[in-house]
Amino acid sequence: MVHPREDLARVRDAFAGGAGYLAACTVGLPPRATRDAVLADLDSSVAGRPDPASYSSAVERSRAHFATLVGVPPTRIAIGSQTSVQASLLAASLPDGAEVLVPERDFSSIVLPFVHAGRGIRVRTAPLHALADAVGPATALVAFSLVQSATGEVADDAAIVAAARAHGARTLCDATQAVGWMPVDASRYDALVCHAYKWLCAPRGVAFLAVSADYSATLRPVHAGWYAGDDPWTSCYGAAVELADDARRFDTSPAWQAFVGAEPALALFASLDIASAHSHVTALATAFREGVGLPHAVRSSAIVTWSDPDGCDLARLTASGITASGRDGRARVAFHVFNDLDDVGRALAALGR
Repeated sequence: MVHPREDLARVRDAFAGGAGYLAACTVGLPPRATRDAVLADLDSSVAGRPDPASYSSAVERSRAHFATLVGVPPTRIAIGSQTSVQASLLAASLPDGAEVLVPERDFSSIVLPFVHAGRGIRVRTAPLHALADAVGPATALVAFSLVQSATGEVADDAAIVAAARAHGARTLCDATQAVGWMPVDASRYDALVCHAYKWLCAPRGVAFLAVSADYSATLRPVHAGWYAGDDPWTSCYGAAVELADDARRFDTSPAWQAFVGAEPALALFASLDIASAHSHVTALATAFREGVGLPHAVRSSAIVTWSDPDGCDLARLTASGITASGRDGRARVAFHVFNDLDDVGRALAALGR
């Protein structure tokens, strides 16, 4: 049995860089295998040998890796390129006049599809910490990010799911800022969406929707195209196409080269003991919090943010060669598997702590 420390070292060695990079919450760093796969595909295509069959294989392997990461069968996973498109699929299937409850200032990709759904659909907001208490008998869907992009706050998903079930509401969890550093069980929610270009370190253009069987039966495949067919390579023409009988009916046409690069990155994280990754990154985040004098998070997070309305702290980090980010008037750092205590020390020194 591989020791967690050795497992983390193996994954860390898969990356060419990462020192001073505290922005996985913005965009992940590709592992070497992703770079190699994308370059090999480009070289093959330039030489006149593109291979569509291998692209489909990369898509299906990616689907299987993501299923492993979130603990559900691949038959419950749909692929796409954007979480907002996948959220709009759910919005299109809500009844007219339905109420959708979302946290205040959650990421727009899971808010705007419902705001602009029309048909009298109403979007109501509540503070994240009070979201469970805000679920009511009129609520049809609770949509929330498991980890908030702007603040790094981790939702009390157990309370939210329990409240939704008590009122007969569905749940949509956006796990984009969670999968890759914390354990995530997609079976807890009616639907889960995740874009892989952040913590899963894949190229942008690879997103997943995990959907329960009973919820799937209520959804209309409004984005159906050739790849939603039971056999995509025979679904290319006309209207007499038999859609897949599982979550693949909600697939959108894959961005082939993105999946070529995503597959090795997803395989890397699917092979990792995520519990050990969670312990590693949250320990780094806690050390940083203590160093800057921030209170401990209610639920441990890999993302640390603090008020920085004029951007001075972000500028200090940048001037010291550290890649961080700023969102919604806050400075933001994120600790991933390729980071260590040296990164914490460099960031604290840059801030004069």
